[in-house]
Amino acid sequence: MSIKVKTHVVKESDIGREWFVVDAAGQTLGRLASNVARILRGKHKPTFSPHLDVGDYVVVVNADRVVVTGRKLDQKMYYRHTGYPGGIKSITLREQLVRHPTFAVRAAVKGMLPKNILGRRMLRKLKVYAGPDHPHQAQQPKVLEF
Repeated sequence: MSIKVKTHVVKESDIGREWFVVDAAGQTLGRLASNVARILRGKHKPTFSPHLDVGDYVVVVNADRVVVTGRKLDQKMYYRHTGYPGGIKSITLREQLVRHPTFAVRAAVKGMLPKNILGRRMLRKLKVYAGPDHPHQAQQPKVLEF
């Protein structure tokens, strides 16, 4: 006599999305990014499914006050290419935090998400702001502590 176990399959209509706000002030960049990526993927939910986007929205504020350890401010480099021969440009993390503080947080989270269409869809649910204010008060985001 065999016991039949039914497997629960998540449907798009079953996915409930919440909004969370995270204060990045004084938090380590990598630890913050890994926790935010976990929320974006939906791994904190019992209905997690790796082939579906079941994650929640995350608003990161105070991205300009994020902390890094060691000598990463001067040694970590961000590269981009203009598309022309010899057109590779590089910028250190210290310069990046001065010019575009939101880019460092977004790039760290992007590196921890899947490298496919699903990961790009998850990244669209990430909202990063340099200061303490954000325009998502209407969604009534819950404060998330790590």
